[in-house]
Amino acid sequence: MQAFLRVMALVLVYGGVHSLLAASSTKRLVLDVVGKRAYLGLYALGFNVLSVVTLLPVLWGLAVDAGPVIWQVSGVLAGIMMVIQGLGLLGLVIAGLQIDLMRFVGVRQALAWLNGDPLPLPPEPLQTEGVYAISRHPLYLFSLLLIWPTPVMLSGWFGFCVAATVYFMVGSRLEERKLRAVFGDAYQRYQQRVPWLVPFIRWG
Repeated sequence: MQAFLRVMALVLVYGGVHSLLAASSTKRLVLDVVGKRAYLGLYALGFNVLSVVTLLPVLWGLAVDAGPVIWQVSGVLAGIMMVIQGLGLLGLVIAGLQIDLMRFVGVRQALAWLNGDPLPLPPEPLQTEGVYAISRHPLYLFSLLLIWPTPVMLSGWFGFCVAATVYFMVGSRLEERKLRAVFGDAYQRYQQRVPWLVPFIRWG
């Protein structure tokens, strides 16, 4: 229980910092301090670097003490779980290849800033095909398929899975507000056509 609560707390701190960095007020402050061009070129990369750094305490919490075993399976069931994890990893790769990963992490914006190229970059098209045709948030969906079905579930990892699931659910809703603001009716039609997270299941 101790490991579960510790990891949950660390993930919640990470989520709070991540949300603070993504907040409009924080972005406006950075824009005022560094100027528009530097903000457009460097903020996304800086945001992702800080996200990785603030994730390190969570990994430390798991490494120090992952807690007792909650469940442990073997045989056919363990094999099925590993296949599901493999599908999660494959799905993550496919979903990542469907978007501009260099832009997603902020490298493309930073290169444009360094090279004196125009900023902001041209808007990205709305992804609605491939794995984005079965779930509006395939990166979250396949991440959950990767982290949950582990044959040996430890208390600390269970805390991480629970916190990550809550974070993905809340984060996806916040992302959809931004996407509706950017793409308008096109995104609303996409919402009506494609399930939120789990394929073939519509919630609310």
